[in-house]
Amino acid sequence: GFLANCLSSSETPIHLGLIMQALQRIMKVFVTRRIPPEGLAVIKQSGVTLELWDSDEPVPRAELLKGISGAYGVVCLLSDKIDAEVLDAAGPNLKVISTMSVGYDHLSVEEIKKRGIRVGYTPDVLTDATAELSVSLLLATSRRLIEAAAEVKNGGWSSWKPLWMCGYQLSQSTVGIIGLGRIGLAIAHRLKPFGVKKFLYTGRQPRASAASEIEAEFVSLSKLAEESDFIVVSCALTSETLGMCNKDFFSKMKKTAIFINISRGVVVNQDDLYQALATGQIAAAGLDVTTPEPLPTSHPLLTLKNCVILPHIGSATYSTRNTMSVLTANNLLAGLRGEPMPSELQL
Repeated sequence: GFLANCLSSSETPIHLGLIMQALQRIMKVFVTRRIPPEGLAVIKQSGVTLELWDSDEPVPRAELLKGISGAYGVVCLLSDKIDAEVLDAAGPNLKVISTMSVGYDHLSVEEIKKRGIRVGYTPDVLTDATAELSVSLLLATSRRLIEAAAEVKNGGWSSWKPLWMCGYQLSQSTVGIIGLGRIGLAIAHRLKPFGVKKFLYTGRQPRASAASEIEAEFVSLSKLAEESDFIVVSCALTSETLGMCNKDFFSKMKKTAIFINISRGVVVNQDDLYQALATGQIAAAGLDVTTPEPLPTSHPLLTLKNCVILPHIGSATYSTRNTMSVLTANNLLAGLRGEPMPSELQL
């Protein structure tokens, strides 16, 4: 009522500015991790009451439940499961959840929607960095870079041999992309100049406009598995894609094919992938995502020379991570002010 009276008053401009400043000062925001400095600076400058889990390691569950209590906004990461228990702990003040990620499978979307809480996320800004990493991972896997570098160090490099350390090349190949979204398309654009002969893609429905940019053909998952020399998984995690790359899928792939996953670890059945790699059913695999993360050092996949595993570093460039943190901060502040967010997830 007080705010409404002020809004209708003739002295609105002066009053409103002061009121907004006062309101922001009493709004507590919980940030679940030490995020890159540029984003943190934006939040601090806004004048909100900032509570930060000041560590590079994930916030323990108990600390998350404590820290979010009474918060108007929360900044979270992929490792923070925001479910009914967390939302209950937050209480009725919570207006906005801003995640520093493009993926949102760590958020209980239905619970959030039910409570009328807005969600900000960071699509687009990490597309280029993730696409670059995906191409790096594909080339490192197909040309056996990690294995070859190890041979230099362990004395395995003797003389030049015609077939030693041979891999598979992109020129004249068929590349299959599972999920031709922003990142899938960006990967395809970067692979095309290598002389790829043909692009195939699959997903929930054809994406004619995106596909026309790379002259890609929409096919079934089975056909993509059977015909591709390189397969890149860049889809979102849904009930349909969970465990999609399994024994049946790998059995359809060429023995000379390379499998790359940059989406989510659980899209792949890792036991089935291990069997496919260990028995020579497929040539090699490169993963930037696993289940769980981090992958235990005793995991069977880590014993294989034809499997390259990276620690989920798709968007890990200084510029992209800083940009992500600023967008996360701006989404948060826009949500607190009841303004349109730069990147709002439509629930």
